Amino acid sequence: MANDPDVVSVRYVEVDVTYFEKRKLRRYAGVWSLWALGVGAVISGHYSGWNLGLSIGGWGGMLIATLLIMVMYLGLTYSIAEMSPALPHTGGAYSFARTALGPWGGFLTGLAENVEYVLTPAVIVFFISSYMTGIFETPTAMQPLWWIAFYVLFLGLNIVGVELSFRVTLIVTLAALAVLVVFWISALPHIDFSRWALNIGADGSELPEGGGPFLPYGITGALAAMPFAVWLFLAIEQLPLAAEESHDPKRDMPKGILAGIFTLIVSAFMILWLNPSVAGVGSFHLGTSGEPLLDGFRAIFGSDIAKILALVAVIGLIASFHTIIFAEGRQIYSLSRAGYFPRALSVTHGTRKTPHVAMITGSIVALIVMMCVWYGVGQERGGAIIGGTLLNMAVFGAMFSYVMQALAFIYLRRRLPDIERPFRSPLGVPGAWLTVIIALVTVFFQLSDPVYRVGVLGVAAWFVIGILYFHFYARNRMVLSPEEKFAMSHRTRA
Repeated sequence: MANDPDVVSVRYVEVDVTYFEKRKLRRYAGVWSLWALGVGAVISGHYSGWNLGLSIGGWGGMLIATLLIMVMYLGLTYSIAEMSPALPHTGGAYSFARTALGPWGGFLTGLAENVEYVLTPAVIVFFISSYMTGIFETPTAMQPLWWIAFYVLFLGLNIVGVELSFRVTLIVTLAALAVLVVFWISALPHIDFSRWALNIGADGSELPEGGGPFLPYGITGALAAMPFAVWLFLAIEQLPLAAEESHDPKRDMPKGILAGIFTLIVSAFMILWLNPSVAGVGSFHLGTSGEPLLDGFRAIFGSDIAKILALVAVIGLIASFHTIIFAEGRQIYSLSRAGYFPRALSVTHGTRKTPHVAMITGSIVALIVMMCVWYGVGQERGGAIIGGTLLNMAVFGAMFSYVMQALAFIYLRRRLPDIERPFRSPLGVPGAWLTVIIALVTVFFQLSDPVYRVGVLGVAAWFVIGILYFHFYARNRMVLSPEEKFAMSHRTRA
């Protein structure tokens, strides 16, 4: 065994030559594959979720919230666009924090992302299944069968090979974006912004003639809407997890990340402008809708083709489901390969070279959580918990990881200024501090919601289990994976 020169409580064991042979990945991704991976992971948030902020902040409040969250994500994405080619390892956020903040900092960051990437697909598949139940008129009690069917299908596509996985990612992402573009073009002749987007009064009532205040709930309402604006960009940060499957991560990773975030910015503001402005929809109704894009399509094309429109709306959910399963597998794989999680989880497929054990395990955990909730408290309440509490847990995990990644960026800039940086963030340290500040403000307003606080308790339980496992077992059986080797050598220099 060898001691970590920086944190002596962590010890490494020697592994034989076959250890990393059994844990190989295959390089395939280029710039556009990475772009599709990032955009596809987020795109379902443009179909639904963001709109709930309209009921808290009104249209003007949602606009301000979106602008603030956009600044946070620009600071984050420019930071990871610098760090990912400098530390081109599958670990992503864990890798950045491990180098900057030590093993415990890296593990806690990885644990937070693990909450996000395990639970987000569960929430998405729940919404997909809700759509499918309506389209095919199957009993609500059969929803778990839809969950299992979609997990099996998209796990299979991800396990077959990285080539197929990225091709499917590109196809479903382009299809999901095409649906949005069709909506934008179709909506333009049917909008009346003042009449419909501004139809919330200062007292929260619906104004039949529109023309309401820009900020019906004041600036406080705008800040309270920030957690919902997160859905317009959530999961773009998963791109560095594909670093070891990229042909040239030092060149392609920054391009893919930045192309992705700017695509999402355009889409976010188009949907925010047009969806509430469509005649017959409006901000008041949209603020409580579970299917805002579908509501817009119905208002434009009528309800006679509702099932076809519902199938169209599912495309965005499928794009995010498929891509986040990819991220889930790589995230668990990287923590397992280094020994933070059980090492057996990082074994890759013998011929396909995909982290099939990690993806299957993460998916089984998600399904077990869903089944326990669904059958433990009943279908109606269980659906509310899956679509609400589990969703809040994923968002809290993401916010925690954003703060840690931004702090890692700041540390690396100050303490390791000489490491090779193929790309440098023009926003620099100020951009990273903005990410920290806005993320903390977002968490504050999330915690003001009693429903959300239940999700935080769930994350706390997740952390307790992970920390106990690491402290009493894993920390004495670590492995010098690429992330760990890089971190140890450079922190010694620092």
